[in-house]
Amino acid sequence: MARTLKSDKSLFWATLLLVGASVVMVYSASAVQALTRFHRPEYFLFKQLAWGLLGFGCLLCTMRVDYHEYRRPAVIWSLLAVVGVGLMLVFLFAANNGAHRWIVLAGVSMQPSELAKLAAILFTAALLERRMERINDVGYALLPIGVVTVMLAGLILLEPDFGTTAMIVCVVTTMVFAAGLSYRYLIGTMVVLLPAAMLLVIMKPYRLRRVLIFLDPWQDPLGAGYQTIQSLIAVGSGGAFGKGLMGGVQKLFYIPEPHTDYIFAVIGEELGLVGTTIVVLCFAVIAWRGLRTALVAPDRFGALLALGLTTMVAVQAFFNMSVVLGLVPPKGIPLPFVSNGGSSLVVNLIGMGILLNISQQVSPTAASGAVLSDPNAGALLQRA
Repeated sequence: MARTLKSDKSLFWATLLLVGASVVMVYSASAVQALTRFHRPEYFLFKQLAWGLLGFGCLLCTMRVDYHEYRRPAVIWSLLAVVGVGLMLVFLFAANNGAHRWIVLAGVSMQPSELAKLAAILFTAALLERRMERINDVGYALLPIGVVTVMLAGLILLEPDFGTTAMIVCVVTTMVFAAGLSYRYLIGTMVVLLPAAMLLVIMKPYRLRRVLIFLDPWQDPLGAGYQTIQSLIAVGSGGAFGKGLMGGVQKLFYIPEPHTDYIFAVIGEELGLVGTTIVVLCFAVIAWRGLRTALVAPDRFGALLALGLTTMVAVQAFFNMSVVLGLVPPKGIPLPFVSNGGSSLVVNLIGMGILLNISQQVSPTAASGAVLSDPNAGALLQRA
């Protein structure tokens, strides 16, 4: 059993800084709209603060729970059952902006698709730990992962939520590849997934429109290209040091819902290049320390779990910031820890708590970079 060490301070403080920035920037981005819609400028501030405190409490709790508890079949299957029921229950509630993504109880909304990411990561890590030696045996190792992933992704796609669907597939694929999957299977998967993704885009006119407008948003500046243009104006007008906190203009009904998917644009306008660089550096630290934890984890399960949790946050952050900067088509993916939204914030903080617990159990020799606690966990290193 690996000796318990202190948690990764860099990972902890980078996460805490992003959550603190979230509370401040959500208020700055939403105050005027909240005043107009709810007659309370602090409406979103109090909600985000409450979710942040709840999420931080969950982080502290999961930091103290041995991550090996999560590989127990009872835990994994119970979580998958809760997620599956939740993803079906969303269709019983009224649609919001044309999508059934939320369960609303007593005025509190929850998004089961966020919890589905964590469920998929736990299931994949636990199964791969036991079957890694035969990772290229499709029926033995890959089929169970594929079935669970397709079921979760399919239910989420029906909501519809293409962005979260893509995230789950991306994270699971990364974990399977890191476990030692042959390149030929990976290439075969890409050959299947890319046409499927293109078909899903073509089948929905609004998705196809997003892709076409992404290539030239100015061809429809008041329609499909509106958000991208306003976002670029916000980031560009911020300059090096920004217009000052609360001083942004684009959040004043130019960027729709600026406190959610496009909060990075508000940060760029009000805090400038300095502010956005700090945010990027925080995510870089999380990615660096998370991957380091995966490389020196005490066992396979810890290594794969750390990789999945790190990928979940890092890839989502990369895509959100890329959307804001007009580098990829809009996907409706929030910025982890920063965008307004309780479900996303709490699930991501739970993920960081688990990651911090894994970092606590790294052996002294592995922590110093001398050797892996469990050489078999080094399947991750095969791709390094």
